[in-house]
Amino acid sequence: MLPEPIFWKVHMYGLMIGIGLALGFGVLTLYCKKKKVDEKFSDFIFMNGIAAVLLGFMSASLFQSVYNYIENPEEGFKLGGSMTFLGGLIGGVVFFLVIYFIMQKKYETKLYEVLSIVPCVITMAHGFGRLGCFFAGCCYGKPTDSFLGVTFPGHTQAVHPTQLYEAAFLFILFGVFSFLLFKYNFRHNFSLYLVCYGIFRFCIEFLRGDHRGELLGFISPSQTWSLVMVIMGVVLYFLVNKWYAKKEAKENV
Repeated sequence: MLPEPIFWKVHMYGLMIGIGLALGFGVLTLYCKKKKVDEKFSDFIFMNGIAAVLLGFMSASLFQSVYNYIENPEEGFKLGGSMTFLGGLIGGVVFFLVIYFIMQKKYETKLYEVLSIVPCVITMAHGFGRLGCFFAGCCYGKPTDSFLGVTFPGHTQAVHPTQLYEAAFLFILFGVFSFLLFKYNFRHNFSLYLVCYGIFRFCIEFLRGDHRGELLGFISPSQTWSLVMVIMGVVLYFLVNKWYAKKEAKENV
């Protein structure tokens, strides 16, 4: 763990976030070229994605602030401090979709045609983000006597390195999605991502030891959104089939 700056004012957490984003957008550019996506549309996706990431960071902070306020309203609403990935993902996706629907008439390529590339980008960036969490000592797990346990600064007992568990899972997902995309031209990577990550995140929350506020009380905020992700993944599967069916019907007219 390297919670202190490694040089000047740069922390490993920020460095991992930067590397993850750079590699994520590199994957987006490379995969769009390999799949021969229209260059103007891929440029639009790239720029819209950058804007969505920036808004996602603000959304991540906002969601966490809301959770904290729900749990302790007497302390008042305070924006800033910690963030939650799923809150950032929700805010970023909503912003991305709003801009897409405003601009979609300018492009012949439709979003569902490149939708299977998106999870490759997300898992790459998020995986490095979780490595950053490990170096920062946040998002840690519950105490454990397992050989996998790690003692973070400020802790007296070893805990599950849930950051590393999640990073490994995300990198595996990246490999699976990439294989499916290029080997089978798989159309449902995003649906698979929503279901797989939703289930994984719901389960790993039982190992998390850091308190991050409450939403429903009996399950964590992340578990609540994880269930939503699974449902959305199932719905999206049928929507993608419908969109492609319409496209194929038009092409056969």
